[in-house]
Amino acid sequence: VQLQASGGGLVQTGGSLRLSCAASGSVFTVNSMGWYRQAPGKQRELVATITSDGSTNYAVSVKDRFAISSDNPKTTVDLQMNSLKPEDTAVYYCNARTWNFRTRAFVDYWGQGTLVTVSS
Repeated sequence: VQLQASGGGLVQTGGSLRLSCAASGSVFTVNSMGWYRQAPGKQRELVATITSDGSTNYAVSVKDRFAISSDNPKTTVDLQMNSLKPEDTAVYYCNARTWNFRTRAFVDYWGQGTLVTVSS
């Protein structure tokens, strides 16, 4: 599975940005898609995910500000980010979690990362 992310950039506090990600390849194996982020000096953390049946999950820090959506949770995922704060500054990574039928285990694929910078 290959992932291509777009969006991101520089925005002022309180502003909005939208991230998009498209999956290609063996998308029939995709179980969920989502976004993670990694700030300088910190570990990568979950932002939001959406499963193939449309169930969503958010980090507490972004709930009520961010919204994940998808026309087809096996191939595309968008993240609308509103009311952005400086602490949202990070590299955002698109993720696809797939099911490997041979090993009967989940396998994660990652996009190239897109930088979101929120100025105060």
